[in-house]
Amino acid sequence: MSLRAKFAARSAALVAAAVGLQFSPAMAQEQGFVQPIQARARVFRETGPGVTSIKRGAAGLHYVLATPANVITIYGADDKRVGQIPNANSHGAKIIFAQDFDIDASGRLFVADRGADAVKVFKADGSLEATIAVPAPSSIVALSGDEFAVTSLRSDRLVSVYGLKGKLIRGFGNPEGAPEPESTAAALNPSRLFGDPAGHIFLAFTGTPDPVIRRYDRFGFASYEITLPSEWFTGPAEGRRWDSVTIEKGGEVSKEKPDIGALAVDTEREQLWAAVADELIWFDKDGNRRASYRTATPEGARIEGHAILVEPNRILIAADPIGVFEFARPDGMEPVSTQH
Repeated sequence: MSLRAKFAARSAALVAAAVGLQFSPAMAQEQGFVQPIQARARVFRETGPGVTSIKRGAAGLHYVLATPANVITIYGADDKRVGQIPNANSHGAKIIFAQDFDIDASGRLFVADRGADAVKVFKADGSLEATIAVPAPSSIVALSGDEFAVTSLRSDRLVSVYGLKGKLIRGFGNPEGAPEPESTAAALNPSRLFGDPAGHIFLAFTGTPDPVIRRYDRFGFASYEITLPSEWFTGPAEGRRWDSVTIEKGGEVSKEKPDIGALAVDTEREQLWAAVADELIWFDKDGNRRASYRTATPEGARIEGHAILVEPNRILIAADPIGVFEFARPDGMEPVSTQH
């Protein structure tokens, strides 16, 4: 056994002992070792730097928000560009500066247009359906029932839920109960919002000493919170604490402060995937960590995820400025069968 493998196994044994698990060498991979994985290929090659969001729509279409942030580009099943929003059907409607977007089950795009202090809703054909005034929207999740959840720099709630007619329906999450930002500069960066088809709303707190993910339902009831101790990414071995979610950093320790770059949900299994620096972390539907992977391009360059899309047969990860890359699913999961 190599020195690295011995170290990983020993670390995993310590993790198991700390959380009261029965350890076996086969658990080393799951409990401690950060497995390196390489992308199969770069996709959406026309996409430039600044990718902030990737979504999958109907008929296998993919929607990508990148620089410049005034267009959402549409790609077909062969990864070729097939259109954009806004388009001719938008009749002059523009996106000034999109911070984020989401797609609902009917194919409508909900765009957090921070440059316009508004959320703009485009139908699948590109026509503008609604413009809702929201001050400085920063991230957005489309909900069923013609509602959407949004974060804003100028709100007294962590999350606000609006209807398409512009009415503020409810807000939840007291900023005083949020993890404290580490600096004034960090406080100026809003928390990031992500969602799934089941109606869960995931809030990733940015700029905090330890990365934190909190899951709510659409009405604001929190079902779990995950804390990723920053020492697993940045600190020395001494003084490490064991949490419900533990991460063992193999190899050299990064000197950069860790933060949650992106989240995505496996819509078939409600499992969560998070990007922190160049690590891709897999959680089960209850928020328990299953494994961690260190991501790289086919040539071996680091990939620090800024957007993730989990699909039945692959995972897409976007890194700025090098593009969007396709990975085989490292969890080995097969698509869920719909046959009975």
